[in-house]
Amino acid sequence: MMNENDGFLFPNDLHILWQLMIVMYPYVTGLVAGAFILSSLYHVFHRDELRPIGRLSLVASLGCLLAAPATLLLHLGHPERCFNIMVTPNPSSAMAMFGFIYAAYLALLVFEMWLVHRVDIIMLASRSRGVQRWFYKVLALGVYDVSDEARHVDHGLLVVLAALGIPAAALLHGYVGFIFGAVKANPWWSTPLMPIIFLCSAIVSGVAMVIILYQIGMKYSGRRIDAACMQSLARWLWLFVILSVTLELLEIMTLAYEAADEWLIIGPLLVDQLAFSFIGIQLIFGAMIPIILLGVVVLMSRYLTDQIRNTLCFVASLMLLVQVFAMRWNVVIGGQIFSKSLRGFRETHLPGLFEKEGIALAILIFVFPLVFIALFNKVLPVFEPTDEQECAQDKAQPA
Repeated sequence: MMNENDGFLFPNDLHILWQLMIVMYPYVTGLVAGAFILSSLYHVFHRDELRPIGRLSLVASLGCLLAAPATLLLHLGHPERCFNIMVTPNPSSAMAMFGFIYAAYLALLVFEMWLVHRVDIIMLASRSRGVQRWFYKVLALGVYDVSDEARHVDHGLLVVLAALGIPAAALLHGYVGFIFGAVKANPWWSTPLMPIIFLCSAIVSGVAMVIILYQIGMKYSGRRIDAACMQSLARWLWLFVILSVTLELLEIMTLAYEAADEWLIIGPLLVDQLAFSFIGIQLIFGAMIPIILLGVVVLMSRYLTDQIRNTLCFVASLMLLVQVFAMRWNVVIGGQIFSKSLRGFRETHLPGLFEKEGIALAILIFVFPLVFIALFNKVLPVFEPTDEQECAQDKAQPA
């Protein structure tokens, strides 16, 4: 209900139509883009210290990519109609073109992962028996050459695909920011910075996710966390979170300085309606504290033990995953709280546990990539092989 000081809402402004699943959509696709761009730092730019997470970042990206469409399908009233965008494409619709962007990116990512794991597939086919042997032979696609020349060709193709994947990943998630930035009727969304902010925050969430998965994976596999890799991840994460938060604040400061009509409603929105999620979670808990923690890791690395560094990176990464989700929530939900008349606010309610777009479904979407990574690791190694394992592969002869 509105009080007399809030103004009024038109009847068609009463309800928030884009809810939790639409918040999840840019969040999950951001994890896809961020993890892939991180892997490209190793494959394309030869950041050899990131070798331990080269495969993990690709597998995590694929797991999140497979989960991303579920957010939109759960939001749709008739999810079976999603195939219409492929059967009757509309090039003038940015929303409709997502299906083609998604399909192209999925094909590129799967082929790149095949190149990364091709030697492992051949070696597993040579050591396996029965149905498992035939399974790996099918995955090998009839290619069993593991010579140095073949590996050199694989590496060249991998670099090309990873290089092509960088703009593809930027397009995949930058397009999500474009969807919001192109809504002219909403002054909170309609800004040229929106795609850039979405992309930078996507890299933050992707790097943070990989740090958490890498540390958990090393703990449960009994392997040592690579110090150089973790230090490099902390540097990249620190850089992109500073860049992301700076762009977010610049956008708000620009609106405040211009002091146009829309600021009369956006200002109270940020300091009143969204005070907890924007100021408390997004800026203080999710941005300021992780920036300090990562700053300690980056600037004082020589004084920190490996355990302290790993703990600080893990805690900061968890906070940043919350920060990026809060940013998505504030943009998607916050942009719908004020009416198009700029005269009042809608009432907001937290999603229920078992609603159509409830918390339970959101948890399942979060869990799916984790289950995918665990199952994938049963078939092919998610983590880079050790030097001893590589020597064993070089000595082994495929069947």
